[in-house]
Order: sequence, then C-alpha cells, then structure tokens
Amino acid sequence: MQTDIAPEFASTPEGIEADAILRKCVHCGFCTATCPTYQLLGDELDGPRGRIYLMKQVLEGHAPTRSTQMHLDRCLTCRNCETTCPSGVQYGNLLEIGRRIVDARVPRPAGERMLRWALKEGLTSPLFKPALKMGQSVRSLLPEALRAKVPPPAPASAHRWPAREHPRKVLLLMGCVQPAMLPNINSATARVLDAAGIQTLVADEAGCCGAIRLHLDDHQGALEHMRRNIDAWWPLVAAGSVEAIVMNASGCGVTVKEYGHSLRHDAAYSEKARRVADLTRDLSELLRDIVPALAKELSPNAARPRLAFHPPCTLQHGQQLRGGVETHLRELGFDVQVALNEAHLCCGSAGTYSLLQPELAMPLRDRKLGHLAALEPQAIVSANIGCIQHLQSGTTTPVRHWIEVLDEAIAVSLPSID
Repeated sequence: MQTDIAPEFASTPEGIEADAILRKCVHCGFCTATCPTYQLLGDELDGPRGRIYLMKQVLEGHAPTRSTQMHLDRCLTCRNCETTCPSGVQYGNLLEIGRRIVDARVPRPAGERMLRWALKEGLTSPLFKPALKMGQSVRSLLPEALRAKVPPPAPASAHRWPAREHPRKVLLLMGCVQPAMLPNINSATARVLDAAGIQTLVADEAGCCGAIRLHLDDHQGALEHMRRNIDAWWPLVAAGSVEAIVMNASGCGVTVKEYGHSLRHDAAYSEKARRVADLTRDLSELLRDIVPALAKELSPNAARPRLAFHPPCTLQHGQQLRGGVETHLRELGFDVQVALNEAHLCCGSAGTYSLLQPELAMPLRDRKLGHLAALEPQAIVSANIGCIQHLQSGTTTPVRHWIEVLDEAIAVSLPSID
C-alpha cells in the first residue's frame, strides 16, 4: 500500500514505523474473515482493512473524527488478523500508533475520560485489593452485571506457597489484579513448578506489565510500568540467577515479550528490555520441558475432569503459541478438547474491552461459550485471567486456569509436596 505520510509524522519514529507497516499491506482482505468485530457488525470500518484505511488517512494529514476514534476503539487487539495476514502486517503496532495519534486530536466525552482514568489508575493501584475485598463482602447485594465481575473470596489454601529451594529458579510476574482476584493461579504455578524441581521467585517491586495502560492508550504510563519491572528483575537477571521470567497470564506474556520493541528508543533501557524479553516464557512453554518430571508425580489411573480449553488470543495470536497446552495436558493423562468451531476467535475479554465495549464483548462471550458447551466439559480452562473471569460471568460451568487443574491432580497424588 503506497502512502504519503504528512510532514508532521514523516520524520518521527512512530511515523516512520507506521509507514513501513502500511507499505506491507496489500489490502487483500483475508483479515476480515477472522476479525471478531467484523463478524458481528459486518462493517468494513470495523475490520482490520477498514481501520488501516482510517489510520492511513490520519497519517496522510486528514483530520480524525469521533467516528474514527470509535472504529479504532472497537478493535479488540486480538491480533487474529496478524495470524491470517499473508504479508506479515504488524497490525497491533500500527493500531497502537493510530490510537495514540487520534486520541491526541479527538477529545473524548467526560464520561469516557472518567471511566478510562478509573480503570488505568484503579486496576493498577495498591488500593485495588482492599476495594475488591469490600466488594466481595457485599457481593450478594450487587447488581448482576457487577456481581459477575467480582469473584467470591479465595480460600486460604489459594495462598499456600511451597517452601523448598531448588537449584533451578524462575521469576514469576504476579500481575496487578490476579493476586487479588484469583490468587490460586500464582500459588498453583509455584506448586506445580516445585513438583518439577523448579523454585519460583517473585520481585515484590514488580507489578502491572503495562498492558492495561496500553489498552487505554496511556503509552507513557505503560513505559513507566515496564521500566519499573525491569528495575525490579534486573539484579537477578544480570546475575544469571534465573533461567526464565515466567508469565501465567498470556496477556502479560505478550506484553513483556515485546518490551524490547516498546523501549527500543530508550537508551537507558533498550538493552535491558531486550534481554528481559528474550528471557520471558509463557508458562505453557515450561510445561513442555517438565512433562516427564510431572508425569512421575501423577497417579496414572486417577479420574480426571473432562476439559474444554479456550486458547486466549494473546497466546495463539499475540505469542503465536498454539497446541502446546492441550497437547502436554493430554500427555499427562487429561481429556482436553478445543472447540470445533471458531477456536481462533476472541472471547470478548481483551483486557478492559469487556468493560468499555460490553455491547460487543457479551455477544462474543456467549458465542464462545456456545462452542465450548458443545464439548460437554466438566470444566473450562484457559490461560489468562481476563478470559477466565469474562467466560465465568456467562456460565455455571467452572472456568479455571489450566495450571490449577494440574496442581489439584498433583495434590491428589501427593497430598504434601512442600
């Protein structure tokens, strides 16, 4: 696609990057077939090809409008289009640039500004945990829509952390909302890795990976989160004390794996960011290597629940990791199936999307749950807290992280592994 970037953008880093991305696009339209919002709305401007046209116009000097902003907002950033694109167009990076430019030129209504500010400041704040506890204490009194966003209090066992030390060590990002909302995901991760002879370390100063602020177009705030995490991890990384930085939330994983790109223009952090990104592994990538060790910890004849696996977009499209979770769980004796239809489509969670675009997020959720229900599972498993919470709000079937199910199977086989 030929572009004529306006002078105000032509010499800027974001303008140069956007121009290079646009030139790869041949406008074939393959991406529309796998775009969730295009599937729902049937509007060219609510698919990747139409949004690329809108961003191209802005970069060529046309004034963006509130309509431009709305169509960019509706994108889930699931990056399914990147998986489909035969030309390798980096749509996610282009969208980030386009949203930033449009938001700087198109004021949002006061209500939108307040909601977005509350999400980016509240979800990443130390006050989130006590606020959630307060919500849990009155959960039964909350309106149904809000109650679905507030999980019941976790049992004390959800905080049980292994005490053994091992020569093999990894760093785990606890995340911003996960320790408060679903703490068992992190402790189950540590217990499973402990059973495989790997010790899980945590840097207390690390927090949100930066994804929430990126979702809300707070680019500078996201970069500050990234720098803070790098500073927290760097002593252990520089000393070679850990073999990997592990992500059990695939949304965090795709963001941290792109730290090198995000901070490439920061002279003080670019090399550190690249090294951190190179060390980062999704939890499923570790699972591949520890299957033999875990197989020894599991009772081969024990009953296992029938599972339906929902692969998050951030895993299968953002990180381009497909098939690993279900394959390795099957190797460990689990009955795991993936939806026969539309397994590649987003469930509608997409970070803060389900809160900002509920009129699109809920139909996508129900569509996904319909395909998963056809498998008649005893439980649905996924790999990202956002997907887990969003799907659970629409079904009575338990929705969990796959690591929790694996942890429980090990606990049944070996009641005490600490």
